[in-house]
Amino acid sequence: MKIIEHFIEGKHYSGNSKKFSPVYNPATGEETAKVKLGNSEDLNKAVDISKNAFLTWSNTPPIQRARVLFKFKELIEKNEDELIKIIVSEHGKVYEDAKGSLIRGLEVVEYACGIPQMLKGEFTENVGKNVDSWSLRQPLGVCAGITPFNFPAMVPMWMFPMAIACGNTFILKPSEKDPSCSIKLAELFNEAGLPKGVFNIVNGDKEVVDAIISNKNISAVSFVGSTPIAKYIYENCAKNEKRVQALGGAKNHCVVMPDCDLDQAVNGLMGAAYGSAGERCMAQSVAVAVGNVGDQLVKNLKTKVETLKVGPGMDKNSEMGPLITKEHLAKVKGYVDIGVKEGAELVVDGRNLKLQGYEKGYFMGGCLFDKVKKDMKIYKEEIFGPVLSVVRAENFDEALALVNNHEYGNGVSIFTRDGDVGRTFSNKAKIGMVGINIPIPVPMAFHSFGGWKRSLFGDQHMHGPEGVRFYTKLKTITSRWPDGLKSDPEFIMPTMK
Repeated sequence: MKIIEHFIEGKHYSGNSKKFSPVYNPATGEETAKVKLGNSEDLNKAVDISKNAFLTWSNTPPIQRARVLFKFKELIEKNEDELIKIIVSEHGKVYEDAKGSLIRGLEVVEYACGIPQMLKGEFTENVGKNVDSWSLRQPLGVCAGITPFNFPAMVPMWMFPMAIACGNTFILKPSEKDPSCSIKLAELFNEAGLPKGVFNIVNGDKEVVDAIISNKNISAVSFVGSTPIAKYIYENCAKNEKRVQALGGAKNHCVVMPDCDLDQAVNGLMGAAYGSAGERCMAQSVAVAVGNVGDQLVKNLKTKVETLKVGPGMDKNSEMGPLITKEHLAKVKGYVDIGVKEGAELVVDGRNLKLQGYEKGYFMGGCLFDKVKKDMKIYKEEIFGPVLSVVRAENFDEALALVNNHEYGNGVSIFTRDGDVGRTFSNKAKIGMVGINIPIPVPMAFHSFGGWKRSLFGDQHMHGPEGVRFYTKLKTITSRWPDGLKSDPEFIMPTMK
């Protein structure tokens, strides 16, 4: 049985803990590896190494840091196929989806390659007589990231390339369900010339998370996961005086207006609701049918969902792969059971899907609900599976109220041909990321990713300009040089002279 170890100081490290967690291939249900779960001693060892590496790395010129990132980018591209296959084997998403997520992460690496430009400060001459003032951004120190199972390449790469480019060192705790991709990325970064100890990986469960929170030498923590855990990390990191960005859950709505291009809306919803088996924080899990568009929308969706090609991720014909674990599959099916009991109309039932040759895999078909009400559990809670709920709204104002009154505020989309409606919606929606005729409004790497309300704890989003601000602290310097003339004590601000 393959053993997946930690990666500390440029090499694999077995650690002190005797705990392991199984890693499965979701398509077959087969246990393919065991991952070593670290403890507080392993985390503290990684912190000490990161702290020492920071002394040199933080003083490395940004242009030299950028050159390492350029080489890292080249190695990711060279090893693209291997990385994608690792994602498919441990997460289960189809090959093209895994490829897309890797490229999304690579785009952040590309953005981070421009770090010399982004770290430039501002300078003002003569804020007072012969007094100059300038600002600059400096790294924080040791930073940490805690990432989920659904994007084992993309989400970690939202964090560590930006942090490291800014001059920090970084410790990653990936999901124990699919850790191999992160280990491979660390090996490639090491091969690219990153000094040992700048990027370390400690696998683990809650014990490692709590060790990250309590370690005084970790300056900042980035997290993506469920809202309860995001809130826990945010509150406890704040108690330990850490900077924190914690992205939580979502219940993303897609508003379908009567005037829209219906084929475009249906195709957009299919990819957004069922891509990656719905295991995305940006999945569109609620379609709000406005006015008289509902019946035709549901009819067209039904046809598409019933013909959705479900299969193993390496099959080129597959459009949707399995869910991540047997337990998560049971949880998602349980939500479908609840929806039926609550009185929603189950238009397409994918719970009993069986694939020949993959009977032990964690597969289910797409599920489609109609006539879902806002007080139902399947509407209020994040299911994180291939389940789309259609809610009916009489008009635009009612649809907008549904979007704004939900506790989550991650992403939202609207399909319409009316420019005024699109502009009003984008202005009035209390949501962090908005799409107009775009089903999954994920910002590019040179913008920043993050939600509102209970989808984000902390005041800064991930990657892009916000990422630079999060991983650096601002310093302002005011300077005057002696001119050789006699001076007297001063009791006023320099700008008053």
